[in-house]
Amino acid sequence: MSLANFSLSQLEQSQDFIRRHIGPGESEIASMLAAIGATSLDDLVQQTVPENIRSKSALKVGEAQTEVQALSYLKSVAKKNKLNKSYIGMGYYDTLTPNVILRNVLENPGWYTAYTPYQPEIAQGRLEALLNFQQVTIDLTGMELASASLLDEATAAAEAMGLAKRMSKNSKANAFFIADDVHPQTLDVVTTRADMFGFDIIVGKAQDAASHNIFGALLQYPGTSGVITDLTDIIAAIQANKGIVAVAADLLSLMLLKSPGEMGADVVLGSAQRFGVPMGYGGPHAAFFATRDDYKRSLPGRIIGVSKDTRGRPALRMALQTREQHIRREKANSNICTAQVLLANMASFYAVYHGPQGLKTIASRVHRFADILAAGLQKAGFELVNNTWFDTLSIKVGKNKAGIVEQALAAGINLRSDVEGVLGLSLDETTTRADLQTLFSVFTGANVELDINAFDSAIVKNGSQSIPAALVRESKVLTHPVFNSYQSETEMLRYIKSLEDKDLALNHSMISLGSCTMKLNATAEMIPVTWPEFGKLHPFAPIEQAQGYKQMMDELSEWLIDITGYDALSMQPNSGAQGEYAGLITIQKYHQSRDQGHRNVCLIPSSAHGTNPATAQMVSYKVVVVNCDKNGNIDVADLRKKAAEVADNLACAMITYPSTHGVYEETIKEICDIVHEFGGQVYIDGANMNAQVGLTSPGLIGGDVSHLNLHKTFCIPHGGGGPGMGPIGVKSHLAPFLPNHKVIGVENVGDGSVRTNGAVSAAPWGSASILPISYMYIKMMGSEGLKKATAVAILNANYVAKQLSAHYPVLYRGRNERVAHECIIDLRPLKESSGVSEMDVAKRLNDYGFHAPTMSFPVAGTLMIEPTESESKAELDRFIEAMLSIHAEIVKVESGEWDAIDNPLHNAPHTLADICDSNWTRSYDRQLAAYPVAAVARNKFWPSVNRIDDVWGDRNLNCACPSIDTYREE
Repeated sequence: MSLANFSLSQLEQSQDFIRRHIGPGESEIASMLAAIGATSLDDLVQQTVPENIRSKSALKVGEAQTEVQALSYLKSVAKKNKLNKSYIGMGYYDTLTPNVILRNVLENPGWYTAYTPYQPEIAQGRLEALLNFQQVTIDLTGMELASASLLDEATAAAEAMGLAKRMSKNSKANAFFIADDVHPQTLDVVTTRADMFGFDIIVGKAQDAASHNIFGALLQYPGTSGVITDLTDIIAAIQANKGIVAVAADLLSLMLLKSPGEMGADVVLGSAQRFGVPMGYGGPHAAFFATRDDYKRSLPGRIIGVSKDTRGRPALRMALQTREQHIRREKANSNICTAQVLLANMASFYAVYHGPQGLKTIASRVHRFADILAAGLQKAGFELVNNTWFDTLSIKVGKNKAGIVEQALAAGINLRSDVEGVLGLSLDETTTRADLQTLFSVFTGANVELDINAFDSAIVKNGSQSIPAALVRESKVLTHPVFNSYQSETEMLRYIKSLEDKDLALNHSMISLGSCTMKLNATAEMIPVTWPEFGKLHPFAPIEQAQGYKQMMDELSEWLIDITGYDALSMQPNSGAQGEYAGLITIQKYHQSRDQGHRNVCLIPSSAHGTNPATAQMVSYKVVVVNCDKNGNIDVADLRKKAAEVADNLACAMITYPSTHGVYEETIKEICDIVHEFGGQVYIDGANMNAQVGLTSPGLIGGDVSHLNLHKTFCIPHGGGGPGMGPIGVKSHLAPFLPNHKVIGVENVGDGSVRTNGAVSAAPWGSASILPISYMYIKMMGSEGLKKATAVAILNANYVAKQLSAHYPVLYRGRNERVAHECIIDLRPLKESSGVSEMDVAKRLNDYGFHAPTMSFPVAGTLMIEPTESESKAELDRFIEAMLSIHAEIVKVESGEWDAIDNPLHNAPHTLADICDSNWTRSYDRQLAAYPVAAVARNKFWPSVNRIDDVWGDRNLNCACPSIDTYREE
C-alpha cells in the first residue's frame, strides 16, 4: 500500500511506544476478545472489575511520548546533575566498569531479563556467576559460608543484628553494640531495625564493647574515618561474654588487609559496589554477607549450593530452602525474598576479569596514592585524625574548613564534611596523578605542587607505615581457576557468553510466572541507566548537584501518587519486601503518635505471599491468619470475627489486590471498612498493581499504604533475582511517618515537611539509578497506554485460562467467571489419576522452551500463570500448544501407554547429553523428548543439566566453587 494512503497522524503513530510494549496488535486483540466472549477491552473490564472500585476519572500522567521524545527530554533533565569528582567515600566509590562487562552483562537482556533461579536447570549460568560471587566473599572475608548477596551494606548490617540475636548464647541481653566509627547511614538503618524489634542500641568505642551486656556488636573495618584497627582482641572479648560479632568491611581493602575471619569475626558484611558497579546515586548494589558454617540455618537471604543432577553431574541451585518465607512465614529469619543478582554477577565478573593479581594491583595503587597524598599534606602542615588507612584520610582543618570546601567545590570536587573541624577524602580506582595534584592544591593553595615521584620513592624506600604490619594480608585469595583463566577480553567475552547460553530469559521466550509480572523491559527504558549523569553521582552529594535526579524523582512521584490514589510517596525502599517493612513502620509510628502503640496484631489472609507474615514479625507484630472461602476470596465473616476479637490491639491488615488467587474480590471495600472500623490500617500489597493501573487504585479501594514493585508493574527488570525497587505510597495521615535519612534529609513529597524517622535503606532514595526505567515506561505509555496495558493483561490472562480450561481446571474465578491478570490451573486431579506431578509439568515445559509458571503457590499442586500484556497472541498460542501437548502426554501415562517412570515427563528436562547418549534405553523416542512439537525445533533451548537433586544438595551443602576436577571427571 502506498504511503499516500496513510494520514499524517497514522504515520506519526508508527513511532508509538504503546504498540511496541503491548504484545497483541488490534486484530489479535479482536480475535482474543471473540474467543473469550467479550466485545471490547472496555466490555472485558466491565465484566471483570467490580463497578464500585472502578475509577471514574482518567489518570493525569499525560499523553504518551515516543522513545525519541522521552529520551531527549530525560537527557535534558539528567544534564542538570552536576558531576563533581567524589571523594566522599562512606562505602560508595567511583569505579571503572570493564566495558566487556558493561556491554555483555549490564546492557544485555540475556542477563537483565532473567528471572530468579527457581527453575535451576535453565539458570545454570547466573547460578555459576553467583557461586563465583560467594567464592569471592568467602576468600576475601576469611569466612566459611557466604550468601548470594543482600540489598545494601546497611540492611545487611541490620540482618547481622537479627542473626546475632538468634544465635547469641547471651539470651537475656537485649542490647546491640555499634562502634562509633561505623558508617552513619548504617547506624541509621540498624537503629531503625532495632527499634522495631525492641532492642536497645549502644554506641561507643569498639574497645569498650565487651564492658556492656550485649547479644552482639557491629564493628567497621576500616573505620568510617579510615582508621585500621586490629579487631582480634576486641572480637575475642565480646565472644567471651557470649556476644556475636559482625564486621562491616571494605571488599577492595581486603586484598591488602588481614581478613576479619582471621581475626575471629562471626559475620562479615559490606558492599561489593566498588567491584565495577556504578554509584548510581545510591544503588542498586550487591551487599555481601558471610558467616560461620554453624550459622547457616540462620543466614538471611539466598545461598547458592552445589548439588548433582540425575546423570550425576555437578549442578547448581538455591540451597537450604532459601525461599523460606513461604515455608516458615512469620517464623522466617528475614522477609528477604530477593537479592541483588545482576549487581552481584557484575561484581563477580569484575573479580574474574581482573583476577587476584589485577585486584591486588588496583588496591595497591589506591593505597599508594593515599600514602602519597597523606605524606604531602603532613609535610604541608596538616594533621591527620588517623595514622593508619587504606584509602581514606581524615584531615584536621579547624576554622579553615569552610574555605577549603569552597575551593574544592570550585575545583569540581566533593569532600566529606560531616565532622566538625575535619574533612575526609576517600580515593578509588579512578583517581589519577592529576587528581592528587588537584586535591593537594585545594588544601594547600593553587600554586603548591605535590611532588608525587619524590613521596613515592620515599615510600618505596622506607615502606608504607599506614597498614600495621600485623594486619598485612598474608593468606592467598581467589586461587580457583575461574579467577585465573579469563584475563584477556576474548576469553572473558566467551566465558560470559557461555554462561548466558545456559539461561532462559525474556529474550528467548515468555516467562509466565504468576504474581511476578515478567513483562517487556524495553531498550529505551534501559538506556538511561548507563548514562554517566545518573551513574556517577554519589548518594551523599550535595542536593544542589542532584537537581536532575530531583526533578526526575519528583515527576515520577507525582505520577505514582496519581496512579495509586495516595497522597505522599517514599522512594527509599529498594525491594518489594523492604517496601512492606517500611509500610508497616509507618503504620506503627502512626499508632504510636496517637498513644496507641499497644496495637500489635496484623491480620493476614491465608493466601498471602510469604513476605507478608515475615514482614509483620520484623516489626514485632503478632500475625492472625484470616481464612479464605472455597472461591479463594477472603472470608469476610472470619475477618470481622477476628478483627472484633483483637479490636483494641488491631494494628493493620495486609491485603493483596487483586487477590493472590487471581481474582478481583467484590468485597474489598467492605474488608477495608471493617479494618478501619476496629481502628486498624489497611496495607495493600502492591504485587498485583499491574492489574489496577488506570482502572482502580489502592487509595480508591480503601488502602492506607502500599508498596509498588517497580520491578514488576513498572518494568524494572528482574536481573536474575534482583534488583528491585519498592517505594511506598501513603494517605496523608501517614505521610509524616515515612522514612527519612540521617545523612541526607528527605523532604516528604506531598507536604514539604522534613521527616523525623529513621532510614530503611543505606541511600536516601534507595536504588535511584534504576528509577529512570519506570520513568521512561510511564512517560512513553501515557495515561491511555497505561490503562490499555492493564486491560490487555486481563485479556491475555483470560485468553490463556479459556484455552486451557477444557484440560486443566481453572481453580478460582471472579465475577462473570473471569480471572484478573493471572490464573491458577489445578493439576491435582491429574496427579491423582496419573502420578504426574506439578514438578514434572514444570520441568517438561523446559523441553518446550518455556520457563514454568509459579509452582504450588498459593495452592500446592497448582501452576499460577501470568502472561502479561507484553506477550503477543502468537507467543500465548505457542505456550498454550505446549500445555495441551503436555496434557496429552499425561493422558498417555494415565492410560498406561507410558510407564509411570519411563516417560518424558518424569525424565524432564532432557539435555543434549541425553539425546546424544549412545546408550538410549528409554521407551519413547529421542525426537519426542527434545522436539515434542514443531515450534520447538525453530528455536530450541537446551537445558544444560538434568533434573537436580535438591535433597542431596542440602544434605551435602557446598556453597563454594567446586574443584575444576569435578567437571573434568564428568
